Amino acid sequence: MTGSTPQQDLDQPHDLVGVGIGPFNLSLAALAHGVPGGLAATFYEQKPAFQWHPGLLIEGATLQVPFLADLVTLADPANPWTFLNYLKSRERLFPFYFAEKFHIQRAEYDAYCRWASERLPGLHFGHQVDSVRWNPERRLFEVDFTQVDPDGGAEALGRAYTRNVVLGVGTEPYVPEPLKPLADAPGVPVFHSADYLAHRETLLAAGHVTVIGSGQSGAEVFLDLLRSRPAGAERIHWLARTEAFAPMEYSKLGLEHFTPDYTRYFHALPEPVRGDLVPRQWQLHKGIDADTIAAIHDELYRRTLHGGWPDAVLTPGVRVRTAGRVATTQVELHLEHLQQGTRSRLTTDAVVLATGYRERPVDRMLAGLDPYLRHDSAGRARVDERYRLVLDPSVTGSVFVQNAEKHTHGVGAPDLGLAAWRSATILNAVSGKEPYPLPRRTAFTSFGLETREAPSIPAQDRKLTPLTQNV
Repeated sequence: MTGSTPQQDLDQPHDLVGVGIGPFNLSLAALAHGVPGGLAATFYEQKPAFQWHPGLLIEGATLQVPFLADLVTLADPANPWTFLNYLKSRERLFPFYFAEKFHIQRAEYDAYCRWASERLPGLHFGHQVDSVRWNPERRLFEVDFTQVDPDGGAEALGRAYTRNVVLGVGTEPYVPEPLKPLADAPGVPVFHSADYLAHRETLLAAGHVTVIGSGQSGAEVFLDLLRSRPAGAERIHWLARTEAFAPMEYSKLGLEHFTPDYTRYFHALPEPVRGDLVPRQWQLHKGIDADTIAAIHDELYRRTLHGGWPDAVLTPGVRVRTAGRVATTQVELHLEHLQQGTRSRLTTDAVVLATGYRERPVDRMLAGLDPYLRHDSAGRARVDERYRLVLDPSVTGSVFVQNAEKHTHGVGAPDLGLAAWRSATILNAVSGKEPYPLPRRTAFTSFGLETREAPSIPAQDRKLTPLTQNV
């Protein structure tokens, strides 16, 4: 939905206002639409329409989760906003059945989400949320927004009142500091992988291309470039800080780290333990799909069939110390191998930064809530088990977060497979009922020991039994 916000949205307090319309808040909107008795929910997004990583919708690239990880199925498989119902509405259910695809293409997931976003009520695109404040007199949150045109220009201001807020503003591309000046400079061919497709022709025309980053995005970009450049003249470097181009953990028991059971276990751990654990679990969410690794090796091998090796260099364990321009057309990367301790320079014509994403800052938007927010020892917002920011008790409403709680809920925070479950958890909390009953157990693994209080022993019965006796 675009255009002006309906007046009744402004005059009456909402039960829920969502900030941002990515997959996670779209999941929340889809499930909120089916809450018995109705729920007054509205969502604001500054973009003119739904978009999901448009720069990485590379032909043939698939989701790393099964199609059941859609907006609603894992919380409500009978919901009308399932992926299967989308296929039915497009008369594609039988072709999908015969295709036997458990992992769908990213482009198809994007099309499915756009289908939902164009039909769900209460979604307002072209609306940029500027601030969220607590109004103690009205006991409501005030959400100030600006209606913007497709070019981002301001058209009108507005305010909504709500009992609860859900932040789903997503993440933003992360650019390492040594490369930030080049990535920000106009005309320099240093691009984040989030914009890969927009610059693909430039990259294919470049004499030499360097891809930095060992995750799934880096692998997909490297594979696409490799397939598209002439045999024997590929001229591609693929560099990564990790010690190997490692496969993502995809064993069935390993995947149980993306269950509600593990999320609850992780949340209950002491803060220092959680902080130490997440970086060590990088292979759960930053590795490469095994099929993509196999496709890369197959393509490299195919190029050796007539003798010689492809002009492609794959080097893990490398960090970029500094970077700069050479003359006006090239980029020079100063590299260090972390295990060898050696250093070298690499001159390249273009760089793709597959360096991941970071949580989008919301400090400015939430500045009005700062006196009420509670933080952990590292200065991060505290988030309770039900995804609520921990606020001063005087605030009777709740602010929920989606994909901004990895430090409190673990590696499953950005995973699409937990989207519907988290949305259902939030809606159960907002409604004060249980419109979406959730399973008590979701994993075969017991992630911790059961702790039972030891029985109290009277002092007179506390006798020591010797392990050995002297004869």
